[in-house]
Amino acid sequence: MSDLAIGQPAPAFTLPLDDGRTVSLADFRGRAVVLYFYPKDDTPGCTTEARDFSAHLDAFTAAGAVVIGVSKDTQAKHNRFRAKHGLSILLGTDEDGQVLEAYGSWVEKSLYGRQYMGIDRSTFLIDGEGVLRQVWRKVKVAGHAEAVLKAVRTL
Repeated sequence: MSDLAIGQPAPAFTLPLDDGRTVSLADFRGRAVVLYFYPKDDTPGCTTEARDFSAHLDAFTAAGAVVIGVSKDTQAKHNRFRAKHGLSILLGTDEDGQVLEAYGSWVEKSLYGRQYMGIDRSTFLIDGEGVLRQVWRKVKVAGHAEAVLKAVRTL
């Protein structure tokens, strides 16, 4: 688990997007960034979360924020995920897990008594100066996009 704290600079990142471009935290200087990590494309909770963020994208944009969803899935898989569900948010791939590690979202999990490493569904709100303003860990999908949007509007 990372020792990230509210008020500290957010870890810098550069990620490939599903459309072949790359995106970096520095690209959004002056804008808020909603960086959210999710376990896997095209699974029920992850699909709902991505669709919820996409449904509110105009409101996030109006509030001066960009939304980036990140998993270890490949660019090609992200591309299929976007097309299948009509997603409008940015989808970054972190196949080597370096960004997940930097944000403390690559964690030990347990399922039916078996321990394994996996992605903690988590969201980070970063202000226009690159400072971490809010963290949500072990996210429950229902209502989450709305809660994040409310937080963005307070920046």
